Amino acid sequence: MPETTNAAISKTAYDSQVYCPFPDSIAKAGQDIILCIYNTDGSKLLAVAGQQGLTINRSAETVDVSSKDLANGWKAQIAGAKEWSIDNDGIYIISAESHKLLGSYFTNGDLVCLKIVDKKENYKPLFGGLACITDYSLEAPYDDSMTYSLSFAGYGELVDLTALDTETAAKVVDQPQA
Repeated sequence: MPETTNAAISKTAYDSQVYCPFPDSIAKAGQDIILCIYNTDGSKLLAVAGQQGLTINRSAETVDVSSKDLANGWKAQIAGAKEWSIDNDGIYIISAESHKLLGSYFTNGDLVCLKIVDKKENYKPLFGGLACITDYSLEAPYDDSMTYSLSFAGYGELVDLTALDTETAAKVVDQPQA
């Protein structure tokens, strides 16, 4: 279901918004953002089972371009090569197809095609890219649920799928299968 915002509402709806002034945009609930992986031949997109946490990290190296002629001795730096990574954790579902695939990708050192979607907006694509699994930890405490922790390191660009041109965006249609 799409979010209700002022941009999507008639100016006369809700008593002309006298007491219910919907904002032009609203924040996203983290629980709606889902990390998905493709199977080995790219024919099936799977949500990673048991997800609870998801962090998308993006950074750039700094390149020192300081020289003697800079005023007052301040350093000058510019952005260099960029990189991205993803951290994901949750309840480990041992029989889940997604975790079986992740185990195989980790063991074999294979690249994984990732897609991050917004399930509340009909699985709207947000980001996508290739990555390798750098950590796939399992924890089984005596008094709590068995959990997993995943870390991915990006291989090339993390593509912002919300910024694609119309023609390219029309090709990004896969939704996670149950």
